[in-house]
Amino acid sequence: MDNIYTVGDYLLDRLSFSGISELFGVPGDYNLKFLDSVISHQQITWIGCTNELNAAYGADGYARTKGIAALLTTFGVGELSALNGIAGSYAEYVPVIHIVGAPPLSAQRKGELLHHTLGDGDFSHFMRMSQPVSVAQASLTPENALAEIDRVIEDVIYSSRPGYLLLPSDVAALPVSTRAHAIPARQPAFSASSLEAFVAAADARLRSAGRVSLLADFLAERFGVKAALEQWMEEVPLAHSTLLMGKGLFNEQQPNFAGTYSGAASAASTKEAIEGADVVISIGVKFTDTITAGFTQQLPAEKCIDLQPFSARVGNQIFHQLPLEKTVSVLHRLTAERADQWPPYAVKRTTLPQPADDSLDQYAFWQQIQAFLQPGDVLVAEQGTACFGAAALNLPQDCQFVVQPLWGSIGFTLPAAFGVQIAAPDRRVVLLIGDGSAQLTLQGLGAAIRYGLPPVIFVINNQGYTVERAIHGETQRYNDIAQWNWTQFPAAFGGKEVFSARADSPQALKEAIEQASAKRRMAWIEVILPKMDIPALLDSVTRSLAKRNSGE
Repeated sequence: MDNIYTVGDYLLDRLSFSGISELFGVPGDYNLKFLDSVISHQQITWIGCTNELNAAYGADGYARTKGIAALLTTFGVGELSALNGIAGSYAEYVPVIHIVGAPPLSAQRKGELLHHTLGDGDFSHFMRMSQPVSVAQASLTPENALAEIDRVIEDVIYSSRPGYLLLPSDVAALPVSTRAHAIPARQPAFSASSLEAFVAAADARLRSAGRVSLLADFLAERFGVKAALEQWMEEVPLAHSTLLMGKGLFNEQQPNFAGTYSGAASAASTKEAIEGADVVISIGVKFTDTITAGFTQQLPAEKCIDLQPFSARVGNQIFHQLPLEKTVSVLHRLTAERADQWPPYAVKRTTLPQPADDSLDQYAFWQQIQAFLQPGDVLVAEQGTACFGAAALNLPQDCQFVVQPLWGSIGFTLPAAFGVQIAAPDRRVVLLIGDGSAQLTLQGLGAAIRYGLPPVIFVINNQGYTVERAIHGETQRYNDIAQWNWTQFPAAFGGKEVFSARADSPQALKEAIEQASAKRRMAWIEVILPKMDIPALLDSVTRSLAKRNSGE
């Protein structure tokens, strides 16, 4: 009996062939038998999490680092707890396969009133709830299981967005004779005539330009052209930048990197380097409110060549059925051919502001974080003062940057950093998270300790929801939080070997960082910052949000 190959085995093999080696989740009675198959699988390792929301965030962080992830929850209560995390993955194009252990088909077909249901005999409610935040869904049966597993995984990889698999417990255990094998990725539609027309239009636009700049963002990484862009910028001296979601896409030590573009809130030199060009090539860009300081970008369509995952635009002309890798290759060639006609543009490097005195404030904090970062680090920055302050950093080479400014679910980064570290055990993961955000998902610290992970975590204690105070209600008690003794949490969660410290001065922070750097282990550093001290970029963003929320 132990040698029987089941639907569950087939699914696990397909995950493995897709590049997944860990499965995040929480056990529940409807997925326990399938979990036995997970535990005995040779290529998939079970990563047990403290709750389903943290498991979803962990899978998201893992997928951002490794390319794809999988999540296992139980039916109803488990999957709905994870749904917020899955929605964030959908919004930000993160491919996560959500497997839901469901009641057996025999019970479903009888309409039995089971636990974890709404008590109405309808077992399809929750899959319908997941439809808006997944590119593909399947309810697995003996007749369709293998084909539907293949279809959903293929759609997840193709679209770089989550997919949903409802796996009844009896279907998971069903013997099958067909074993899983690697399936070539589905290729996007391509039109040779569309490419020819795009080349002609782009060449004509570049021919008339006196200066060209390039702006890329997160979709360029999600759809696999990061390496191609880095090579392009090494070979063709264009001023280039990213928005906040795509920070880390380029080597920021490269002399033509102009900093992080944020519309009107950009550094003056960054704004001029990008907006001042005659033609702006934008790649994988989505202009959202928080990363443009309220849509303040000045990039009219007529001066832009815009590349998206499956289409391109030159001015107001749109060209369909064009995969991103092909349009990137074409523009690399066209700009290389015409680079001699564009005089060199001297990018002015921006530097972090210097602290005004010896107090520990945003300026002093970011100066020390800049000095602390190393090539190859993964910097995970929570929505709020952390990510908007980090926008001004000059990242070391090969430094990955993880943020969630579109979905913006506070608390995301603590379990996401857990997932990142699982995906990249040999890299140093640095997490910057506010005290308000950390209170939402602090159980993730216990999971990281359980698995012996060594991230360096800075908890920014500014006594509550500073971002919300900046938007509205500076003195309102709804922006206050309970004041916890942060440095005691690692020990409370069983982290006897965790380095824990509290820094309320620049010197104390310097000493804590030095001790955290002395040995590879988890470090937990509470950083005391003023309640209303916010980075300049966040000030611009919160002013914009306050106006928009008031209907202005």
